[in-house]
Amino acid sequence: MLESTLRDRAKTLLTASSRSDVPPFMVMDVMAAAARIEAAGGHVIHMEVGQPAAPAPKTALAAARLALDDGRIDYTSALGIPSLRARIARHYRDTYGCSVEPERIVVTTGSSGGFILAFLAMFEPGDRVAVTVPGYPPYRHILTALGCEPVLIETTSETRHALTGEALLAAHRKTPLKGVLVGSPANPTGTMMSREALTSLMAAAESAGIRFISDEIYHGLDYAFPAVSAAELSPQALVINSFSKYFCMTGWRVGWMVVPEPLVRPIERLQQNLSISVPTLSQIAAEAAFEGAAEMEAIKRGYQENRRILIDGLPKAGLTNFLPADGAFYLYADVSQFTSDSFEFASRMLENAHVAATPGVDFDPIHGRAFVRFSYARSSDEMREAVSRIARWLG
Repeated sequence: MLESTLRDRAKTLLTASSRSDVPPFMVMDVMAAAARIEAAGGHVIHMEVGQPAAPAPKTALAAARLALDDGRIDYTSALGIPSLRARIARHYRDTYGCSVEPERIVVTTGSSGGFILAFLAMFEPGDRVAVTVPGYPPYRHILTALGCEPVLIETTSETRHALTGEALLAAHRKTPLKGVLVGSPANPTGTMMSREALTSLMAAAESAGIRFISDEIYHGLDYAFPAVSAAELSPQALVINSFSKYFCMTGWRVGWMVVPEPLVRPIERLQQNLSISVPTLSQIAAEAAFEGAAEMEAIKRGYQENRRILIDGLPKAGLTNFLPADGAFYLYADVSQFTSDSFEFASRMLENAHVAATPGVDFDPIHGRAFVRFSYARSSDEMREAVSRIARWLG
């Protein structure tokens, strides 16, 4: 009897919290299924994960090796190594022509760490924060885990799948919003916002007292026109960026934020308690990565060629409709002519064609069953082979 009581009590103690009850990030499940095929001897073309095939810049790797040879890798300031923060500030001057004080730069554990710090500093539990669909799933999941309410705003082809000020204010009138998060270039659509569109959206948010967060992790990977940073337009916007995509440093887990001045100290206190500091070796490598611009631009040209291969080849293979691929390295394709279940479609494509892609339900719980996301961050030869495999499978 006592043993049974103790077992029941243990089950109660081990029950997960309700805030942990968030959906999985489905792309990781696709990767696991692809790994099983590869373990059995199959050759899978990986278009499911947004991870560059290229390594970190040579300048970053050399700086990391030198730091390791030196021996000591100590804590840094919670806000980041001062020289890295200054180098990021210089990046805004050189790239966007805007002045950002190094004191407003916070180095983070990738963009994911930036989202957590931003949400904790800007919102209270129960606050409603607008995000677009289709959109990056962890936006919604992190907000939910922190006790906030993500408010999904649908985008349409009429606005090139970008959020407008009118749509934001319409959602705000229904029930007040505390914040809005926008990505440009966006994941999964590749859509970018023009300077006029971003300016209009930010003005609408400011007029309604809605705090603005700009996810700029894919900046640098812009093909249709140069990307615009929210840091150019308002010192009240909070900008999140990362070394993961353009600089090919996913596993180094280092990113940054441009923070409105009143939030710097609150975010510093949060970082002190949550992680003490971002890994020092990654910060050293990140600072040196800025000197690898020529290498990164060559990789970007490869993405542009991959984009061309897919835009030209997929319609011939049978996938004729996809969203604007202005930037990033994604193509979000409409598969509704073949299926009403993109998860089932992606599973069959992986099993039969050995091409891995992510079902749209990961990005859009409303209309995602009609879409699949393809990442074109790998080699051009793989993109050509993927088009051929899909054409044979659908043909």
